[in-house]
Amino acid sequence: MAACGLLRSLSSNFVTTLPLLARSAPLCPLQYVSRACFRRTLASSSRLLAALKFTDKHEWIRVEDDGIGTVGISNFAQEALGDVVYCGLPEVGTQLAQQDEFGALESVKAASELYSPLTGEVVEVNALLADKPGLVNKSCYKDGWLMKMTISNPAELDALMDEAAYERYIRSIED
Repeated sequence: MAACGLLRSLSSNFVTTLPLLARSAPLCPLQYVSRACFRRTLASSSRLLAALKFTDKHEWIRVEDDGIGTVGISNFAQEALGDVVYCGLPEVGTQLAQQDEFGALESVKAASELYSPLTGEVVEVNALLADKPGLVNKSCYKDGWLMKMTISNPAELDALMDEAAYERYIRSIED
């Protein structure tokens, strides 16, 4: 149980903890999981990810019942960036077309542009990121979201990847 809790608390340094997990394997059901599971994953609960759609540029969107989409970056992207130190986000009211650049994230390792997963209007940005940009690393699917937007063309969702397709995409670019 302790090893499972440790697994949940890890962020970007997963590979170095595998020896620790291996030592406690007799106590944890993780020993029965195939090695493929130890690749980078979305690292969140299935219930939360059920409604997420992903772009090939590693943004995700979750559309709520009210038609507003919450946008963020994937766990894969935040791991690749490293510790995020600045978030440049659009102004509320900005009109975006699908794949328009809407901002940037800067980390200690790199800077990366952000691209809109869908067409719509920005209705809210995550103000917490101005003072705490590291939320993108700590909680990329919950507290580290970037913006909320209206969805002008719901059919665009069909072109985005679900969790399984995104996982396959990640494996294809890592190989």
